[in-house]
Amino acid sequence: MGLGAEICKSILHPGEIVSMFKLKYGGYLPKTMASRKIPIARMAGRDFCYAMLNRVSRSFALVIQQLPWELRDPICIFYLVLRGLDTIEDDMKLDMKEKGPLLIEFHNIIEKDGWAMSGVGDTDDYRLLMRQFDKVISVYKSLKPGYKAAIKLITKKMGKGMYDFAEKMGVDSLEEWDLYCHYVAGLVGHGLSALFSASKLEKPSLAKELDISNTMGLFLQKTNIIRDYLEDLEEGRIFWPKAVWSKYSIHLSQFRDRPYDARSLACLNELVTNALSHIPGCLKYMKMIEDPMNFRFCAIPQVMAIATLAEVYNNPKVFQGVVKIRKGLSCKIILETKDFEYVRSSFRYFLNQIRKRIPRTDPSSSKTIQRVDSALRLLGPPRTSCTGGIINASLIATAVVSTGYLLTQSI
Repeated sequence: MGLGAEICKSILHPGEIVSMFKLKYGGYLPKTMASRKIPIARMAGRDFCYAMLNRVSRSFALVIQQLPWELRDPICIFYLVLRGLDTIEDDMKLDMKEKGPLLIEFHNIIEKDGWAMSGVGDTDDYRLLMRQFDKVISVYKSLKPGYKAAIKLITKKMGKGMYDFAEKMGVDSLEEWDLYCHYVAGLVGHGLSALFSASKLEKPSLAKELDISNTMGLFLQKTNIIRDYLEDLEEGRIFWPKAVWSKYSIHLSQFRDRPYDARSLACLNELVTNALSHIPGCLKYMKMIEDPMNFRFCAIPQVMAIATLAEVYNNPKVFQGVVKIRKGLSCKIILETKDFEYVRSSFRYFLNQIRKRIPRTDPSSSKTIQRVDSALRLLGPPRTSCTGGIINASLIATAVVSTGYLLTQSI
């Protein structure tokens, strides 16, 4: 979707339009990724890694810029190593006889100079990453020992978890859903806490906060799984837990055929309610982060997640496509998430958005209300408005006029 269309979607939110332009033209994109004239395949080491990061996850490439310089390289490499592991796990063309050993041994493979793999990956970008993975390895091997140890340990645990789930056709129980999300996202939380502690920018004790580090990952992963229902279904992947969806349908695909049916929405709402249970742990973790830049790095995805849950709750469009928050809102969150007060205000706003839309007849309504109200009590009374509030009419008029001008300039 072009910038003009995104501006139109944010027409009643002038602050979002400003944020889009600030992020696009205000120098927030790192120079190692922006305005490169040479092909990415010809880039060396570190430049290749950051350019590759921008290719495989633009949102993470932006968020990583919030980190202190000390942690940018370790966390960039941490992400790319796990992305390489995930690329192997996701490639359905790989026979398990070949895939299994790769998953189990990937933590040792990242120590091998020159290792790369051709023909793996379901997109051109992932295939390029794997084809030139030796460049990732070279930067990994240049990191401090404490960073390498943390990355290797998490890679080993995640590879084992992916192996255990590799031949399963889906997730059955809620406990299994939690375990799967732990392997693919909760362990990332463990690794980040270990890297933060190794940097000495956070207390050593943070690396021992395994429960709430895991919770941070589960909140993000469950949000993505809920949002990506249709995309995963069409690719033959089933991540919604059978223990939930089987209460409302014989086949998971039936929700796609009856998106407005009360049973489809009830299933969706029950999963959102499950994800809300992780909010207390996420808030506790974010309060523990002392370095302001580390805080922004951790908090931005969490705010986007609660915004996404508010968007997907009781929304039949989840069964018709991928529901995303407005790009302008994403830009605003990236630019304005600077302290816990903003996080608190944002969570309060989006939780209230969910609460307003809870159907009285929904089977999970009482539990949803309980979890929303419990989180609101933790957040405390409102102090300032960040995302909601009344928009001044003159600002709307200014935005409309400005937008009309910008669109005529073929932005």
